[in-house]
Amino acid sequence: PAPAYAGVMSVRTSGIDPADVHRVCELAEAARTASRRLALLSRAEKDAALHTLAGALDASTDDIVAANERDLQRGRESGMAESLLDRLRLDGPRVTAVAQALRDIAALPDPVGEIVRGSTLANGLQIRQVRVPMGVIGMIYEARPNVTVDAAGLGLKSGNAVILRGGSAAAETNSATVAVLRSSLEAQGLPADAVSLLEGGHGAVRALLTARGLVDLLIPRGGADLIHTVVTESTVPVIETGVGNCHVYVDRAADLDKALAIAVNSKTHRPSVCNAAESLIVHRDVAAEFLPEVLAALAGEGVVLHTDERAGAQADVAGVAHDAVTDEHFATEFHGLEMSVGVVDDLDTALEHIRRYGSGHTEAIVTEDRAAARRFTAEVDAAAVMVNASTRFTDGGEFGFGAEIGISTQKLHARGPMALPELTTTKWVVEGDGQVRA
Repeated sequence: PAPAYAGVMSVRTSGIDPADVHRVCELAEAARTASRRLALLSRAEKDAALHTLAGALDASTDDIVAANERDLQRGRESGMAESLLDRLRLDGPRVTAVAQALRDIAALPDPVGEIVRGSTLANGLQIRQVRVPMGVIGMIYEARPNVTVDAAGLGLKSGNAVILRGGSAAAETNSATVAVLRSSLEAQGLPADAVSLLEGGHGAVRALLTARGLVDLLIPRGGADLIHTVVTESTVPVIETGVGNCHVYVDRAADLDKALAIAVNSKTHRPSVCNAAESLIVHRDVAAEFLPEVLAALAGEGVVLHTDERAGAQADVAGVAHDAVTDEHFATEFHGLEMSVGVVDDLDTALEHIRRYGSGHTEAIVTEDRAAARRFTAEVDAAAVMVNASTRFTDGGEFGFGAEIGISTQKLHARGPMALPELTTTKWVVEGDGQVRA
């Protein structure tokens, strides 16, 4: 039978290979059928399934790691940057970690069925707003195979089926991982189509982007080009997960020991991820004392430094290499061991710098001045604002969500790390006893 929304698909996908449209229609219809089954599962059933999926991943570690090594080898041969290879890598401990994330999700409250608000009207009608699954969620992401497991687990717990479109760099890893998940679901008597992998070229992606009515929500995770393409070309609703051009601002009232640890951790702990700091901004009153030490520490970790004139003078004092910063540097998410560094005259200038170059992801201030901290948290327009803490804490796991499906930098529906509640919508349930409207 023809898909229920074939008319919508045919209108929205003109110029796309019909085979790609057909592939997406089949996947989406199967996912929608699976989502109806998932919506009926109790919390106990979903949690048991998540534990079983985690065990299946543990048992298949060798196969997943072997598939990942083939992807890594292809990446090396094609000249993939080391930071991207790090994102792609799934060794034994990382497989263990993603399996544990499923167990962590199982331990979290189930948002489905939660009453957001409700009341009894004067006419006796009982109304309540209840959380329900979205339905079918499409994930489009790059070389981040851990997203495959996180999306599957969060989707299952929130009652949603997921269609996964991973980047070609992780093709073998994603295929092996999804095969394990689908096999485990089927063995448990649950619909394997709760998790599916979309293969094919750009035509298949375009068909997914325009599957309005078949797919309820799209979430892109990756670089600026990927996110821009999904946001601008999709007819399916999108939650935008933006790039992370994150800043650490060291205020005149900063504890400089704290500032040193925070700046180095924010940049070097895992430089390839979106919550790594890309820019260091320092108040002029502490620049001479702080910058030589922090720049030496960053350079010692292999960080390439792009400095403005005043920061460059302190780099010379420290005897570390640097080059002149440009607007392009300040606007860049490096995904690696590079950092732009500038000196500002006051908090107002720091805030203006962040407004100009920030991406709305995570911004941090280091200060012992509570008034400065309050201004920073109130005026910075970002999904997460850190006071005396590393930018690296903007993460679903660190926030206690078990895992995350992305970090939203938009302002509608969801903002910041997205986990279970953000994968639900609501419906109004009204119960009466024969009332009619006069």
